[in-house]
Amino acid sequence: MALCTSIGALALPSELIVHIFSFLSDREKLRASAVCSRWRECLFYPALWTELKLRVGGGTNGGGSGSEQTPRLEFLMRKFGSFVRELRLEFAPVDGYLSPLNGGTESVESDSQFAERWKDAMVTYLDQVLCVLGGLHNNRNLQTLSLYGDTCILQDDGILDSSYLNQVDQGGKKIKEIQQLFEEILSNSRQMKWLSSAFMLGVVTPCSLASLSNASTSSLEHLSLLDNQLPSLVSTVELERLVHLRSLSLDFCDFTSDMCRLLASADRAPLHRLSLLLNGTALDVKPLDGMTTEEDWKALVRCSTNLRVYIMTMDVCNQDLLRVLKPSIPLERIHLDSYSTLVTDGVVELISQQYHRTLTHFILMRDDAGFPDLSVNRNEDPLVLLAWRCVHLAVLIIHGYTVWSHNLVAISRLRGSNLKVLEVSEESIDFDPDQSVYIEGDPVHNLVKEVSLGLDRAWRPSIDNSVVLNEPTQHFHREMQSFSAGM
Repeated sequence: MALCTSIGALALPSELIVHIFSFLSDREKLRASAVCSRWRECLFYPALWTELKLRVGGGTNGGGSGSEQTPRLEFLMRKFGSFVRELRLEFAPVDGYLSPLNGGTESVESDSQFAERWKDAMVTYLDQVLCVLGGLHNNRNLQTLSLYGDTCILQDDGILDSSYLNQVDQGGKKIKEIQQLFEEILSNSRQMKWLSSAFMLGVVTPCSLASLSNASTSSLEHLSLLDNQLPSLVSTVELERLVHLRSLSLDFCDFTSDMCRLLASADRAPLHRLSLLLNGTALDVKPLDGMTTEEDWKALVRCSTNLRVYIMTMDVCNQDLLRVLKPSIPLERIHLDSYSTLVTDGVVELISQQYHRTLTHFILMRDDAGFPDLSVNRNEDPLVLLAWRCVHLAVLIIHGYTVWSHNLVAISRLRGSNLKVLEVSEESIDFDPDQSVYIEGDPVHNLVKEVSLGLDRAWRPSIDNSVVLNEPTQHFHREMQSFSAGM
């Protein structure tokens, strides 16, 4: 209490109080603003709120906010939306709304309350998106705008048809207002450097990028627009305006031969980061016919010598994987994710041979019954060969495929402490019965000991599957953010 007396904080100059408060987190700042009017006045100084990072719509368990938190979001955007420089938001389904009450073991149709929960979640989503974009549309100094939402997944997968959305937003009035506000933000911006919108239902259209002001077309360095839409959200014509673009993220099918040749032009800034998402379920409507050729990649690499590529695939068959993995791609990170398709040893072999000089991250995930074995020949395991050939490998994550214990030991010894992340789910590890004859003691204990020695640090198999198995699109969004931020 002494801090609020005349000999305490109230006696300090406002500039000094603002500086002290700059060390607080956003949550702590809001709490401190309730102490007294002087603190409240200082805490709402614009310099303290140049960056705002929020996760909304996920409920208290998910670290976000449900519909009851919308008034707080409105308060934040009303206070800081007009001068915030960096805004990063993740919109998530309201806790418990977008999963059947029975825990997801039965079909959605068997849950009579599912449609109502879905509608409540969509109402919250639309209201909160309108709140955020409404608070930003007059901001001329916004430099970073990053939006991610996964409430659109059910709509895209066809679990619920458009009639449900029409019940929430009759005539699409809110969707149209959201799209208009987003275009106003782009047209009013004067120094946008980072623009990202991933899987935000109803926010971005193929015409949105045309609204970007001329000033921001010259300053924009990162662009990411993903929404599983047809046609592409990023056209070659609009990309031509962004001459200083250094980082790009989009659907693999939208990265055409024409776009690649444009990015290889000598009158543009060289591209440093390229993140591509390939969804196998969308290939029927978005075929790979116009994809970049080997010659296109060679031309791009000649122009952008520091280019590094991150590719994530979801349920893509091996034939299509072999088509898209061109030898000249400077691939640094690859994430192969699937529910029904199987990655073969031939694909892993191709990756380790073609990208042994550049590959640092290899993630292999499968969420289905059974743990197929990649080792056709136990003496030539493709994962061991990957660790041997890829000398810069720093991250290796495996789930859903059998990894033999002796191969895991070999991987740890080959890469040693340079392998910063080695995550293998406990159920993916199998033990060769022939080896147990020669090794005494508990095989799990021996494995942990040997791998820890190889890595020169304590190691254990991953017991919590959430560490290695989460929402793929969210993983892509977050990985893309860190990948592009490091350019």
